[in-house]
Amino acid sequence: MLKMSSMRYALIAAALLTVAACHKTAKVTPAPAAEVVPPPPAPRPAPPPVAEPVPVPPEPPREEAVSATSLDDLNRNSPLKPAFFSLDSSEIDPTAKSVLDGNAAILRQNATWVITIEGHCDERGTAEYNLALGERRAGAALAYLVSMGIPASRLKTVSYGKEFPFDSGHDDGAWSKNRRAHFVITAK
Repeated sequence: MLKMSSMRYALIAAALLTVAACHKTAKVTPAPAAEVVPPPPAPRPAPPPVAEPVPVPPEPPREEAVSATSLDDLNRNSPLKPAFFSLDSSEIDPTAKSVLDGNAAILRQNATWVITIEGHCDERGTAEYNLALGERRAGAALAYLVSMGIPASRLKTVSYGKEFPFDSGHDDGAWSKNRRAHFVITAK
């Protein structure tokens, strides 16, 4: 029995030695030395800023201090001519078109002017009829000027019917002068 037990001890010892021999001890390897990286080159100083010219917006048109007298003088010698109409009509005939074309050219040259187009009639007919006809005449003149490129924002209309005649006579000659679209410069 002894032999068996010594053999057992021998086998156990051999197994232990085998296990011990197979077991490797962990070898600690040092981490590789950190590479020495040179510092980045110092940044170059920024070039001095180029002084670019600051764009200057164009000067807005100067609004002159317009006194009532200067507008009165301008309207008294107005370059804008009246457009005349036939009896009971607000239709723009070739003569009126020619006048309105000239007025449109003047308004283009004076782009800051604001005008009021007054519709007038002769003394015949009722006040209500003449006010409505005067409004149609002023509106027709306005529409024609807008079609010629004049901004509607510069044009206003009013009807005076038969209230402010050019000619106070009571005949065809006076009446033909009173059927008109009259142009008044209200601001420049």
